[in-house]
Amino acid sequence: MRVILFCHSLLSDWNHGDAHFLRGVVTELAARGHSVRVFEPEDASSFQCLLEEPHGVAVLNEVRALYPHVRPERYAPDTLDLEAVLDGADLVLVHAWTSPDLVRRIGAHRRDGGRFRLLFHDTWHRSVSAPEVMAGYDLSRYDGVLASGDVLRDLYLERGWAQRAWTWHEAADVRVFHPHPRNREVRDLVWIGNWGDDERTKALQEFLVEPVHELGLTARAHGVRYPVPALRALFDAGIEYAGWLPNHRVPLAFSQARVTVHIPRRPYATLLPGIPTIRPFEALACGIPLVSSPWEDSDGLFTAGKDYLVARDGAQMRRHLSALVADTEMRHAFAEAGLRTVLSRHTCAHRVEALLVICQELGMSGDVLHPLSSERVLA
Repeated sequence: MRVILFCHSLLSDWNHGDAHFLRGVVTELAARGHSVRVFEPEDASSFQCLLEEPHGVAVLNEVRALYPHVRPERYAPDTLDLEAVLDGADLVLVHAWTSPDLVRRIGAHRRDGGRFRLLFHDTWHRSVSAPEVMAGYDLSRYDGVLASGDVLRDLYLERGWAQRAWTWHEAADVRVFHPHPRNREVRDLVWIGNWGDDERTKALQEFLVEPVHELGLTARAHGVRYPVPALRALFDAGIEYAGWLPNHRVPLAFSQARVTVHIPRRPYATLLPGIPTIRPFEALACGIPLVSSPWEDSDGLFTAGKDYLVARDGAQMRRHLSALVADTEMRHAFAEAGLRTVLSRHTCAHRVEALLVICQELGMSGDVLHPLSSERVLA
């Protein structure tokens, strides 16, 4: 199968969590013998910000070495030759951070005789936080939408943005995210996440800053876009701020801490239940106990109380963290349960299997979907 993927960036994960899952999907497709070409705009903001990091170029080299099948082609939107790019494609995936104009142009190629299957991939919360933006995407010539949760899938159908939609949750790339030896634990807690646009400022204070301070835990925070007041709050709580952490280095950071926390952004906590974002999948895949602030797992991805713990408020977060930090066996039980669930249901291999089933529904032949011999990988 010849697959074309348009996305914001796979070279950079700086403030760009969509790269995590898509790197794993591209790798999994390549491992199954499919030919994948990835296109990302040369002016992608995530890539530009990565280059401004002190070790940005070195990180790019690490990414290229770790993901040998991920070789994005960077394009200028004004000069992209879509006819040449799409020639001979079997499946075209267009991520929702692609410009609306390019989304429309790709659809027009399908309308004008393109024989490929065409799917739009949405992993973000703009359907509820900026519905006017999503309504501006012309998906009339697309075969359907891959949505990162049931609620998002239903929104596309109910609002008439798409005629067909499937739930396609994100998942862990277990080639990269797996347990490391835990005999190097040097701190109680690690938090990995961006401060962002005030979407979880209050929650971070209640479920991270205050519990760490009141319990006297040793803690480190990684992420970007932390304003001065946030940095001051971390400092006052005794939390070490360690800046941006390339995603492929996250498993090692998890192995050096006893516990981590998940604090979803406000739209996911309130308006988009069932979409945990990528972080819990990756944390559980690394075998670290996880405590989450309130989040409704309406899609039944995990078992709360077994795979991870949920804290209804700051007081309960303090109790959970205190118990986990003090009890090695408790930590081990949660780590083992969460890891088993990810390996049994939530890897990029599982999602590629689901994608191939969708392609079969769209009329693609089994010979194309399940090649007997590997083709040259172009991604």
